[in-house]
Amino acid sequence: MLSSAAGKATTHTEARRARRKKNSLVSRKIWLPKLLYDSLPYFYLASGIVAFFATLYISEWFWILPHYVLFSAVCFHLGIIVYRRRHKKATAKPDKIE
Repeated sequence: MLSSAAGKATTHTEARRARRKKNSLVSRKIWLPKLLYDSLPYFYLASGIVAFFATLYISEWFWILPHYVLFSAVCFHLGIIVYRRRHKKATAKPDKIE
């Protein structure tokens, strides 16, 4: 039996356009109030700090401890990425064209 499930080969650009055309929750743009939008990286960093100190507070090894460490690492990472992406555009200097 021959199957045509794979179909034809697509390029990376065509696949990206197809994903954008879908109205999935991930690709959908949302509106946030300005205060909430501006405080989002700080919220991530604060959540990471709280989760990290919660792991220090737990005195014995519990099943939840690795989850706190992972959550704190993810929150730190998201906070730094969001902060750097927002400030990279504002501080970027145009290149001189000669």
